[in-house]
Amino acid sequence: MIWKAPEIDRRPEPDLGTERTLLTGWLDYHRDTLLHKCAGLTVDQLRTASVAPSPLSLLGLVRHMTYVERAWFRQRFAGQDLPDLFDFTADPDAEFRVETADPEADFAALRAEIAAADAAAAGRDLDEEFTMRRRDGGSDQLSLRWVYLHMIEEYARHNGHADLIRERLDGVTGD
Repeated sequence: MIWKAPEIDRRPEPDLGTERTLLTGWLDYHRDTLLHKCAGLTVDQLRTASVAPSPLSLLGLVRHMTYVERAWFRQRFAGQDLPDLFDFTADPDAEFRVETADPEADFAALRAEIAAADAAAAGRDLDEEFTMRRRDGGSDQLSLRWVYLHMIEEYARHNGHADLIRERLDGVTGD
């Protein structure tokens, strides 16, 4: 049997609620949207790069967002000492190198990382701050609220990429 990306019941974007409800609702909507853009595609389709010479593919986006979920919620905000998911010292674009990647495992990893990210943020105040160390040796003070906003922006940007890649693959368009 040929593996295909699973269908997803995408949660609707929230209209009303507390700030936390709106932030988590919009983030969940964008998480679901990326998976929705992949639904029904084969391994080869998921690995297909958008436009040469870019390695950007739908599977690469899934892997990238898995890394981003871990980095922002667990490693940076919650301060969990976790290894990176990819060897960025060997290749700064490692998550986008999908020629031999296992999509089924990568989709499971994204779902697991989302659950772990949600657990890391659960019960924490949106105003809670953490120190983000920069490569230049400096640092920034950021809040959990900032992480939610950044993650919504990150998914929204990459969902735009996913729209274009999906349309190129099989003509499917829409939100």
